[in-house]
Amino acid sequence: MKVHHKSAEHVLTSPTTSMEDRKCPIHRKILEYYCHNDNVCICVYCLAEEHRFHQLETMDKASVDKRKKLKDLLVTLTLESDDTEKLLQRVIRNMMEIPKNISDMKEKVSNLFQDIRRQLEDLEKNVLHEICRQESEIIEAGNVQMQQLQIKKTQLARKMIHLEELCNESDPLALLQCGDLYGESEDHKKDGLKKADKTIDQKEELNEFLIALTLHNGLNNIVTEIRKEFYIPEAKGLLLDLNTAANNVLVSSDLKLASWSVLGQRRKETAKRFQQYQVLSTQRFSAGRHYWEVETSQSEYWMMGVTYPSTDPKSSESWVGNNSKSWSFCRWFNEYSIRHDNKDISTLPDLSCNRLGVYLDYEAGQVSFYELGDPIRHIYTFTATFTEPLYAAFYVEDNGWLRIRS
Repeated sequence: MKVHHKSAEHVLTSPTTSMEDRKCPIHRKILEYYCHNDNVCICVYCLAEEHRFHQLETMDKASVDKRKKLKDLLVTLTLESDDTEKLLQRVIRNMMEIPKNISDMKEKVSNLFQDIRRQLEDLEKNVLHEICRQESEIIEAGNVQMQQLQIKKTQLARKMIHLEELCNESDPLALLQCGDLYGESEDHKKDGLKKADKTIDQKEELNEFLIALTLHNGLNNIVTEIRKEFYIPEAKGLLLDLNTAANNVLVSSDLKLASWSVLGQRRKETAKRFQQYQVLSTQRFSAGRHYWEVETSQSEYWMMGVTYPSTDPKSSESWVGNNSKSWSFCRWFNEYSIRHDNKDISTLPDLSCNRLGVYLDYEAGQVSFYELGDPIRHIYTFTATFTEPLYAAFYVEDNGWLRIRS
C-alpha cells in the first residue's frame, strides 16, 4: 500500500463493499463479468458453465452502459418534471381566471334581474345558486388537479435525487446491483402526464348555456330582454329529410314527427335512405352553435343525436351512436344511456319528463343533452373534434316516435 500511496498515478479509495461481496457465491472467485441474460455479475469460472452462451461483458463496460442509461433516464425525468411544472402553472392560471368569470356571470345575472318585477326574485336566487354550485365544482376540480400535480412533482424530485446519487456511484458492482429503477427502459413512457395535459386542456368552465336555458323557461313573459343577455342559438327550420327516412319510419306532413311503422312506406330508393328505423334532418351543421328540442315517446326504443353523413345507411352500424361517427342519447329496454362508437358510455336514471334539449357547439366540438323538466337538468356533454358536417339523427322502433319542437 505504501508503494501505491507514493505514486501520483495511483488513486486510492476506501472499499465500498467487502471483498466477500465481490466474490462469486459458487466459485468464491472475484466477480469480473456481467451477464445480460440473467442480469447478474459472474466470475471467470461461470463463463465456462451455465453462462457460456449468454451475452457477457466486463463489469466496467456494463457499468458504463448502465450509467449512460441512468443519465438518459435522468434527462427524461428532468424534462417530465419541467412539463409537470408547466402544467401546474396552467392550472394556477386557470384557477386565477375563475373569480373573474364567476364575478362577471353574477353581475350579468344581477343586472338582468334589476329590470324584472319583484315576484321574480325566487328565479334570481335559483340562477345565482346554480352559478355558485358550478363555481364549487370548478374550484374543486382545479384543486384536485393542483394536488395531483404537486404530488407528482414531489415524486419526480425524489426519483431525480436518487438517480443523481446513482450516477455519482463509482463502484460498478453497487451500480449494477441497484436493479431496474423507475422503468429505465429506453421506451420510457409518459402516458400519465399526457392524460393530465389533456385533462387540463379540457378545463372546467362555467356552463352559461344551462343558466341561460333556466332563465328562458322561467321568464316566458319577458323573453325579449332575457334573450339579449343569454342568447340561445335555436336551429330554426329543422325538418326531417324524407330522402333519408327508412321505409319503416313514418314522417308527418310537417316533417317534424318521426314514428315507427309496421307497414313499409315503399318510398323510392335513394343512396341516402336508411335500411331501417332512422331518418336525418335536412339541415346540416358545419359551423356555429345550434339548439333544438325534441319530444319523445314512452316506448322502449328510440335514439337521437348527431351524425356524420359518411356512414353507410344500408348497415345497422349507421344507426346513431352505433359507430365512431355519431353521438346519441337513447332509451333502450326502459333504460336511458349515452352512446358512442357502439358503446354505452353512461347509464342514466329515469327522466322526469319527455322533453329533451340538444345543444351543438361545432367549433368547441361539443354536443350536450338536457332534460327540460323542472328544474332543467344537464344530462351529458360529448367532446370531440368534428371533421365533417353534422346532421340531427332520429331512430325509432317498436311504436316509438320523436317530434322536433323547435
